[in-house]
Order: sequence, then structure tokens, then C-alpha cells
Amino acid sequence: MENQRYSVLFWLYKRRLKEGKSCIYIRITVDGRRVEIATPHYVTEQQWDIRRNRVKANAPDAIFINGALDHSANEIKKHFLNYVSRGEKITAPQLKDLFLGKKDKIAQKTILNAFEYHSVKMQEKIKAGKMAKTTLAKYDYCQTKVENFLKHKFKKNDLPLEELSLKFVTEFEHYLLVNEGMQTNSAYKYITNLKRIMNVAVSLEWIPKNPFDNFRCTYTNPEREILTQAELDTMQYLDIQMPRLAMVRDVFLFCCYTGFAYSDIYKFESNALSIGIDGEYWLSTIRQKTGTRESVPLLPLPMEIINRYKDHPECVKYNKLLPVNSNQKYNAYLKEIADLCGIKKNLTSHMARHTFATTVTLSNGVPLETVSRMLGHTKISTTQIYAKVLDDKVSSDMKDLREKLSSSSTNLKKVSRT
Repeated sequence: MENQRYSVLFWLYKRRLKEGKSCIYIRITVDGRRVEIATPHYVTEQQWDIRRNRVKANAPDAIFINGALDHSANEIKKHFLNYVSRGEKITAPQLKDLFLGKKDKIAQKTILNAFEYHSVKMQEKIKAGKMAKTTLAKYDYCQTKVENFLKHKFKKNDLPLEELSLKFVTEFEHYLLVNEGMQTNSAYKYITNLKRIMNVAVSLEWIPKNPFDNFRCTYTNPEREILTQAELDTMQYLDIQMPRLAMVRDVFLFCCYTGFAYSDIYKFESNALSIGIDGEYWLSTIRQKTGTRESVPLLPLPMEIINRYKDHPECVKYNKLLPVNSNQKYNAYLKEIADLCGIKKNLTSHMARHTFATTVTLSNGVPLETVSRMLGHTKISTTQIYAKVLDDKVSSDMKDLREKLSSSSTNLKKVSRT
């Protein structure tokens, strides 16, 4: 921050008179802008020392008045240095308000100040490659919802942090659920991000504690749609004549059999494959969301798809592992593919990740810990959200248990007869 120019001057305002005496004024100047404050002290022109800007020593009450002026100058200087020491700018009107004991308009940080500070820090992390732009977008969306709520509920554009309470976040929840028509989980995601913003304000000592600490967000696991093995097979073996749809079908199947998200597939270059410890081909990436490595040994179908497109013009021109459309086109084409396959589900790019976790791996006996590692999750509980165990898997496991118990019972009967 640039150094600010600051000064305090005392002067005699001759137009403001009281019993033939002129009022002593304080003039505060910051960066060329000045404000003036009247003091309760009056002296004659003869009693005022223009050179020293103080009352002459031989004037009545000189010690008392000069002491009061010195105290005022020190108080103003203290407020100014308080801001300078924090690396913050201050204006002459704000110094005046502080000296007069009015609300400190800068120190009284607002909820949008907290969002703005957090946004600047996140942008710096994005430039350093430490964070994905999509993460910042979530907080931008949250800020927009908060701004809309402030206008709806308070008819204001902003609120000081010190005015926020548990009531604020409770009413914000009601606004998201009723006025915005959100599902409970969606509303709680916004509130969770808002609580994080408040924690930033606490860490900056803008507020003593998070006013929303006692608000509990309860996340409910939704029923996540996935493709069954029969639907995967239908999609795989369907003869699609339109090249654009056939290409998107193959990319989607690749995601279903590897678990990679659309954003990862979009970034993979032609040399992304590596040889793993088992001598087979693996595909790996560092997830920006968690900073963890996601490594997957490739099954036969993904390898077949890679080989099918290695000489595709898009892959050659842009050095891509697979020809991947923009996310908008990709999801739009998936709707057409679903119609062709007779699949009544809403196909999306992220459904492939759910399908890999459930249909392709867990339903075929791959342990949850292994699936979690391949998906790049930092917690098993995250994988469990994806991992809805299918009825046929339950049936198969219970059938095995039934056979084991039946065999054990038969053996016991044989032993008892002998």
C-alpha cells in the first residue's frame, strides 16, 4: 500500500464567535482532502499563537486548553496509525468519525467485504495452479444468492458483519428453500459455503466469532441414477450411424469403465498412458478438487476406445487422448444417445462416474477401499455416496451365503449320524 500523507492542524475560526472570542477548530488532512471539527474552546485573537497553533502561555486557561488540543491530536494520530499498521487506507472523513466516536465505516466490515476478500485469495490460488476455477464459481454463486436475499429481506445491498446472527442464516435457509425453490441439499451447500466465508472473517479478526456456528447442515444422500450392466451393454453394441453420436457414446463408455470425470478426460493428452507395476496400462491425474492422485488400471474396453481414436483428426491436431466435445454439446448428445438406446434415464457426464463406482466395480466384488483409491477420494465416506449397492449384488451375495450355510448344515448332519 502507498504511504498516505496526513496532518493535523489547529486554527482560529474568526466567524464563529462567543462572547467576543473565536472558536478553535481542528483540521485533518489525508492525501490532500481535509475535514474540520469545532472544539468547545474559544480564545481571543490576541491569545492565539499562529506560529505554534496553540494558546499563548500567558492566556487564561492556556495549560488546560493546550493540553486538550494535544490530547485531540494524539487521539487522531492513534486512529490513523492503527489503520496504517494493518495495511489499510483511511480517509479524512473516517478519521473525523472515529475521533467523534461515530461508527467506524471501514472497520465495520460487511458480509460482501468478506466474500470479496475470499474471492481475491482464491483467484491468486487459481493463477498458481492450486485451485480449480469451478471452486471459485461456487462461491460466486453463493455471493449472488446472498445479495438477492439481502435485497429481498432487508431491502439493502449489504450488511455489517456485526449485525449478522443465527436468525440471518435461518431466514437465508428459508429463502433458498421457498423463494429459490431449492432442494434441501442444494440449499445446505450454499449455507456451508457461507459459513466458510464467515470463518475467513473470523480469521481476519473482523468479527470475534462465526455467528452461524450453531446452524447445523444435514446432508441427505439422494438416490443417484446409474446405468445397469444391461444398459451399458446396449449402449456399447448399438450400431450408431452418426459419427458425432458414436464418438460421444464411446467417450461416455470410457468414463463409465474408468471413473474419470468429464473435465479429466477433456484434459488428457495423447501421452497420458503409463505402464503400472503390473505391466499393464494405467491412466492417472491429480484431481484439482482434492489434490489427490486418481489412478486407474485400464480395462479392455477403454483400451479399445483409445486405439480406435488415436489417429482421429481432433486427437492428432490437439494432441488429445480422446476427441471430447464441449461440455454443453457432450451432455446434449447424451440425451440423443439415451433415446436411441431406449434408456429412460437422464444421462449426464457425471452419471458415468457413479456407474463406474457401482455397476462396474462394487457390483463385481471390487472392495470399497480400492474403488475409493481409484476415484481419488480422500475419505471412504465420499465413495459411499457414489456406491449404491444394486439389488442383484445383494441377491448374489445372499445366494452365496445361503449355499455356505446349507453346506455347513449338511456337513454337521453327516457328522452327527456317524
